[in-house]
Amino acid sequence: MEDYYLIKTTQNFLVAGVDEAGRGPLAGPVLAAAVILDPLRPVDGLADSKILSERKRVSLSEIIKAVALSWSVGVASIEEIDEFNILQATLLAMQRAVNGLAIQPDEVLIDGIMVPRMLIPAQAIVKGDSKVKVISAASILAKVTRDSIMVDYHKNYPDFSFHLHKGYGTQQHLAEIEKFGFLPIHRKTFNPVKTMLSQQSTK
Repeated sequence: MEDYYLIKTTQNFLVAGVDEAGRGPLAGPVLAAAVILDPLRPVDGLADSKILSERKRVSLSEIIKAVALSWSVGVASIEEIDEFNILQATLLAMQRAVNGLAIQPDEVLIDGIMVPRMLIPAQAIVKGDSKVKVISAASILAKVTRDSIMVDYHKNYPDFSFHLHKGYGTQQHLAEIEKFGFLPIHRKTFNPVKTMLSQQSTK
């Protein structure tokens, strides 16, 4: 994995990595994390969160929180997703994550192709979560934090297996919606909830 941006981070030039979690699910908020790694305290094993086991992600997230110069998680609510659309809500979560950093970075590197509005110089890197360690760190924090929210949802709504499917549109989740209906935490602009609401309004 490319180390350039980690090496570039010094006491005089700080680089933050940003990534999101939760764009695709049918339920729950979308999250973004921002991380500034400490070049003097490298974290071994950083990688795209999607290829890591859950246990490994959780372990790395604790290490990142302990050794990073600064980290922050930003959230865009279900209501904001439905009001603004998922892309704009994701960019909003990214802005909040960067704004939540205790230390202002000199540059922000973002996974993907879109850059939210911010005063700090920023660039998007396609597949940055698998190319740049500081973005990998952000992807891990965002994923672990959102997964914990989904586990809590399962406790509140035990008929739905949010601890397993994390709100994604799996066959199991779709079957649960069909059987029990949709919940307040479901995104009303995402199908099948959007279609169900449309059908209700025509009755």
